[in-house]
Amino acid sequence: MKSFSFSPISAKDANLLILGTMPGTKSLELNQYYGHAQNNFWKFIFTILQEDSTSDYDTKKTILMKHKIAVWDVLQFCDRVGSLDSAIKNEIANDFETFLAEHPNITTILFNGQKAAAFFKKYVSIDKTFQLITLPSSSPANASKSFESKLKEWKVITTL
Repeated sequence: MKSFSFSPISAKDANLLILGTMPGTKSLELNQYYGHAQNNFWKFIFTILQEDSTSDYDTKKTILMKHKIAVWDVLQFCDRVGSLDSAIKNEIANDFETFLAEHPNITTILFNGQKAAAFFKKYVSIDKTFQLITLPSSSPANASKSFESKLKEWKVITTL
């Protein structure tokens, strides 16, 4: 199945970029980042930023932008059956040169999982020095750590 990433959630004043790999099947179906009900991304964000939880996607995006956080995926396109990153084939990276030039305040890039970091390092060459931090995946497929353990690592957002 051919998969395409979404446009980024971002405002020009963003100073932090969170990168996933590629939207999963449920996210693509809903046309929303982290749309799978069991993905912990939004729960992490609401908890860390001390914002009220909501299911309204426009409000979620507004919360991210209010806190100067941009969200995107490393990959623009791939072939994949299902939602597992291990099934990704024929991948093409997004245009980070243009995106980062248009968002000059971004100094830190967080990766939502090891695969996002690996694809970024494989395909993206950047001139500027960024702080790169790999976090445990918020995906329900990442069951190797507890919610609390992952949340503790994600709280690095409050120090950036």
